[in-house]
Amino acid sequence: MHAAVLEEYGEPLDIQDVDAPDPDPTGAVVEMEACGICRSDWHGWQGEWDWLGIQPDAGQILGHEPAGRVIAVGDEVENVAEGDQVTVPFNLGDGTCPQCRTGHGNTCENVRPLGFVESAPGAFAEELHVPTADQNAIPLPDGVSSVDMAGLGCRFMTSFHALAHQADISGGDWVAVHGCGGVGLSAVHIASALGGNVVAVDLKDEKLDKAEEIGASETVNASEVEDTPGEVKDITNGGAAVSVDALGVATTCQNSVMSLGTRGQHVQVGLSTQDEQGMVELPTDMMVMNEIEFIGSFGMAPTNYEEIFRMVDDGKLDPSAVVSGTVDLDDVSDQLASMSDFETMGIPVIDSF
Repeated sequence: MHAAVLEEYGEPLDIQDVDAPDPDPTGAVVEMEACGICRSDWHGWQGEWDWLGIQPDAGQILGHEPAGRVIAVGDEVENVAEGDQVTVPFNLGDGTCPQCRTGHGNTCENVRPLGFVESAPGAFAEELHVPTADQNAIPLPDGVSSVDMAGLGCRFMTSFHALAHQADISGGDWVAVHGCGGVGLSAVHIASALGGNVVAVDLKDEKLDKAEEIGASETVNASEVEDTPGEVKDITNGGAAVSVDALGVATTCQNSVMSLGTRGQHVQVGLSTQDEQGMVELPTDMMVMNEIEFIGSFGMAPTNYEEIFRMVDDGKLDPSAVVSGTVDLDDVSDQLASMSDFETMGIPVIDSF
């Protein structure tokens, strides 16, 4: 089968023929119909995140936002069958640890990040093996497009968990979203659907225009103002109730915290870059005096997908609104290169393998 393989950091992925997977007893093989190209793929392509222990080695197949159709299952699989259309979360759980057993599979104690480690080859390929399929293969509603659902493997579901489960949003609360890439635009759309008034913050007008199109009430171009948190506080009459760092650089993290009002909640979704390596200075005295909460959010438990599906069915959420276009597998390296200059918008999706 064709696959896009990492051979050297920062260099074009090698499109090559590799052996197609067979399902292990608890696994399933999914024929790819779509796979999003995520900034996390860019980090892996750059050889970053060694401080997290998930720097992919040469020979790794990247890709972690898949949607497709099951073509084979292991003898012990019970919840999915051949022909089922599924999505797969990027943070693969083992289904047996205390976190998985209590409904928190996104923080599995033995998590395997899809597309980043040798034991979990990714979805930039014609076929994908899904380990522990009863845990990690999520059946999609009938009649949906795999392209529209590709973001459910990472960016859209990550933003949903952050805002629907980790944050506490009430109707009319101001929600600031710092960084309007794929996860940020997803957060804008979801926060609006949950009843929040959204302030979208980015450096590019075209991304802010898209944010307004899918739910933002107000926007701030951080390249055109001297005090981004001050602008957000002016708009929100004292500060946001919830603020999200959807990018993961020191500036957006700090601006997000500083954008909050008293007893506000900062939600950290973006993982950091080589510059920060997970360490960011924060205004801790202000956070103490204003009782600011700092909340981490990682992926989403497989058991919570039904909440998204219900909101999609009711017309409250539309994951396709964040999809920016489709490309061939051969184009994946060009898309990754564009991310170096933040040129991509929304979620570009591979639909031809």
